[in-house]
Amino acid sequence: MSARYLMGIDVGTQSAKVVIFRTDGEVMCSAQQPLRALEIPQPNRAEHPDDDLWYSVQQACRAAMTRFHQLGGQDHQLLAAGLCVIRCCRVLMRQDGELAWPVINWMDARLNQPYQPAPEYGDVRWITTTSGYITHRLTGQTRDTSANYIGCWPMDDASQTWDDSKMASCHLRRDQLFDVVRPGEMLGEVTSTAARASGLPLGLPIIATAHDKAVEALGAGALAQGEALISLGTYIGAMVHGDTQPHASEHFWPFQAALPGHFLYECMGVRRGMWTVSWFRDQFGAAALQDAKDTGVDIETLLGAEASVVAAGSDGLITLHDWAAPAEAPWRKGAIIGFDGRHTRAHLFRSLLEGIVFTMKNHLDPMMQALDRPLTQLVISGGGANSDLFMQLFADIFGVPARRNAMRSSAAIGCALNAGMALGVWQSYQEGVTALVKTGETFLPNARHHALYQQLNQQVYQQLHSVLDPLLKRLSPLVEA
Repeated sequence: MSARYLMGIDVGTQSAKVVIFRTDGEVMCSAQQPLRALEIPQPNRAEHPDDDLWYSVQQACRAAMTRFHQLGGQDHQLLAAGLCVIRCCRVLMRQDGELAWPVINWMDARLNQPYQPAPEYGDVRWITTTSGYITHRLTGQTRDTSANYIGCWPMDDASQTWDDSKMASCHLRRDQLFDVVRPGEMLGEVTSTAARASGLPLGLPIIATAHDKAVEALGAGALAQGEALISLGTYIGAMVHGDTQPHASEHFWPFQAALPGHFLYECMGVRRGMWTVSWFRDQFGAAALQDAKDTGVDIETLLGAEASVVAAGSDGLITLHDWAAPAEAPWRKGAIIGFDGRHTRAHLFRSLLEGIVFTMKNHLDPMMQALDRPLTQLVISGGGANSDLFMQLFADIFGVPARRNAMRSSAAIGCALNAGMALGVWQSYQEGVTALVKTGETFLPNARHHALYQQLNQQVYQQLHSVLDPLLKRLSPLVEA
């Protein structure tokens, strides 16, 4: 029997990634196309320029298929593709399927409110998500996954169908919305137009997944009762799987999972999380870049190595991650405090990472307590999981083992899992996880460092908002005018 393959199409905030897997779990090939920088026309606005999402999907798919064919793969061996695209965005489409307005990104304040028609939007026929839009581009269908409607949408998560009683409050009509299917169900097949544009085989089945973080959780294999996934992306999130939709809690939100019939519980995360690391590298890394070239390593490896020899706690340098203020506290800003003459770029880099982990601990711990689930292990996904230092900080600050998988980008695996189950490749999702998820290293906590971090967190980090908020409230009107 010839080899069979599954494709994962994973479109995040920064790039489109396509991975082709053999059904036994081996990666055949992959490709990635960076997205262009977001356009920020004014404060609290963020849009994807032109038709960048679709362009990036085309380029990544074409590159992956070229490599697939070079390695001997044939179109008929590719069974299906699972599609996962950035959540919490809004897409306004014309009748002809073209964009009526640039895709509104999740960092845009307009998405804190229901859809508001505006004259500048022009002739809007459909209001959908990014996954609905890319589905339409690939298949011509007005169909979307039910599990990517987060925020101001009239979706009933329990039944995974539209809720007519919520239409008016969301300023939407049913005829403006796509039909929805559940994760693991068919969205459509690649059209001849899409095949020419993307290089994908004509008629390739496109399978629904969920929103990007839910697909990551499935693809990371974070299915056990005490396991939590921490997804290191532009938005850093933490989540666990559950069987039921619990009552609302101030500490987390339940969403539809990529695992059919299940829910994903997610706490607050860090907006512009890994962006902060890139910001530091790009704005202050000129000297480090030259040092990295001189030593023959990349700049992230150099900064990580330097920060690894800095004492736990960064000799008192504390970073508060509020680079993108939450809707309920728009005056908040990021802060770095505690500078003295000892501090170097290595201290600052380590403090940025420690601040991310402190923030995630202070969100994840209350969620686990509300769910009455002791946390036993972290699974870390995303590019940041390549850093041994970052992995050790998660273990030390949380006080539990932190595991990374062989493939850091787990959303592509989750896409392939949904696609494989739709085609009957495996009998269960657990069987699929066993086939596709290859575990990597586990980092164990250092008890002495954990004790110090507990003190820093309880005595300093958890007090920062109460101390700084009054000052930042006074600062905001002075600098935002």
